[in-house]
Amino acid sequence: MAGFKHLVVVKFKEGVEEKEVLKGMEKLVSEVDAVKSFEWGEDIESPEMLRQGFTHAFLMTFEKKEDYSAFTSHPSHVEFSATFVAAIDKFVVLDFPSVAGKSPA
Repeated sequence: MAGFKHLVVVKFKEGVEEKEVLKGMEKLVSEVDAVKSFEWGEDIESPEMLRQGFTHAFLMTFEKKEDYSAFTSHPSHVEFSATFVAAIDKFVVLDFPSVAGKSPA
């Protein structure tokens, strides 16, 4: 196993300042030591029929599921979650133990 992953795929609400939300997310992950890595990106290639309106993906890595559980109850996460949920139109969340199929070079 290569850690525990928290993947969030979102479509922001019309008129939301995405940069402000992203700053908040980066602040959050910097405040919580349990987050071992954080990546995000904006879709620029997928055809709309496959994207289904989703535009951004956020991926956090934790050493183990218990670290993720601690993250979800961390005061900074609880506070930021309200702001995040208010900014998004729809989202999908997947939380899973990851299995490395091929390590980065």
